[in-house]
Amino acid sequence: MNAAAAPARALWAEDALLPVGWARDVLLQWDAAGQLTQVGRGLPAPPGVARAAGPLLPGMPNLHSHAFQRALAGLAEFRSAQADSFWSWRERMYAFANRITPEALEAIATWLYLEMLEAGYTSVCEFHYLHHGIGGKPYADDATLSLALLRAAARVGIGITLLPVLYQTGNFCAPPLPEQARFLRSTDDLLALLQRLAPIARAQGAALGLAPHSLRAVPRESLCAGVAGLHALLPHAPVHIHIAEQVREVRDCLAWSGQTPVQWLLDHAPVDARWCLVHATHMTPGESAGAARGGAVAGLCPSTEANLGDGIFDLPQWRAHGGRWGIGSDSQVCVNAAEELMLLEYSQRLQRGERNVLGTDAQPQVATAMLLQAVAGGAQACGRPVAGLRAGQQADFVVLDARHVALCGLPAESALSGHVFASQRSSAVHAVWVAGKPRVQPGGHALRAGGQAAFVRARRELLGGAAQ
Repeated sequence: MNAAAAPARALWAEDALLPVGWARDVLLQWDAAGQLTQVGRGLPAPPGVARAAGPLLPGMPNLHSHAFQRALAGLAEFRSAQADSFWSWRERMYAFANRITPEALEAIATWLYLEMLEAGYTSVCEFHYLHHGIGGKPYADDATLSLALLRAAARVGIGITLLPVLYQTGNFCAPPLPEQARFLRSTDDLLALLQRLAPIARAQGAALGLAPHSLRAVPRESLCAGVAGLHALLPHAPVHIHIAEQVREVRDCLAWSGQTPVQWLLDHAPVDARWCLVHATHMTPGESAGAARGGAVAGLCPSTEANLGDGIFDLPQWRAHGGRWGIGSDSQVCVNAAEELMLLEYSQRLQRGERNVLGTDAQPQVATAMLLQAVAGGAQACGRPVAGLRAGQQADFVVLDARHVALCGLPAESALSGHVFASQRSSAVHAVWVAGKPRVQPGGHALRAGGQAAFVRARRELLGGAAQ
């Protein structure tokens, strides 16, 4: 193949992580829509085709994000109660959420999504519950804040699954709190919002789904009606729900229904492969078996779960039942795909007193096993074709820097371990591509300087006064 005949939409890598494992001399080719058309192995580098600067990885889907909370990071790390917990953190989060303007949300999300790209995430599931203005008054355009998030994703070039949240009650059918007013929607209103957003998302290449916030916040009738309405409009759309995150939540659910949250959900909702159970920290073995058997994805957010003192998910138990899982950045105290994987493995080591817990017989190298599983589970939760480096999937990939000190001189599989376990404070990400387009190059994203300045300005304004 001569330079003139070299495919314009192609990249060659000496080492690439395919869904079946590591491969040598890999040539990726994709079409004008950014979909992979060929993934060839054992091929010499064609003249004129760009070469990856290091090991090539599939892009990581981020399956759980609350974008506005990126501006809260660092503001809740002080002791204010005898026993600080998720519940005291939530009060601070509510107060901050009630300052957010549409302009601030867009600036915060733009910077956050840019950070995600630079950290190796190529897709994000945005669990979006900030719907209305101060006091719960709807905006003149009911989709104002949803559109701000879609614009932010489009501007920086990250794939997005927008999950408008159904939120109606306080704690298990109790009246909602005044500070929850911006979150509240009737089921019909939420379905109307999804209808409004559907053509906009389709034109952008985005996906839509539904997020019943939690069993605390959505009555049974609304949960069932919302899911049925979603799938009448978008049959394959994902459903995400916070579930069994906190011990107190489990106790309160038992008092309300006589069942634990996951068991109640399995008995009362059509949980299948379209569902993502976010956190699901406190499950019994029987609940793990039932949820995994239905095909649900466990949405794990190790940095947030540690930050909030949630507990440790029993991932070996979940995997023993064939359960799929992925990772998310949630409250944005950490925006780093590699660091989430590291924290997940380390939490299992601390819990079990063992090493290399999440390796498998097929993939004994822990980082390789984790990354492949997180990509597969994250893609399922996104409801988008982002399941790795194979034909028919989107051309989303990350190039590591072979010259980075944590990777230099290591074979590819060990270099990935260096990336996950040894490079967090000095990123080994060299370049990031989404849908066949280079979004991050050496030196960072093209919008880095302006995006950072707008974020800092928005945060200063939020800390200086209330929203309009």
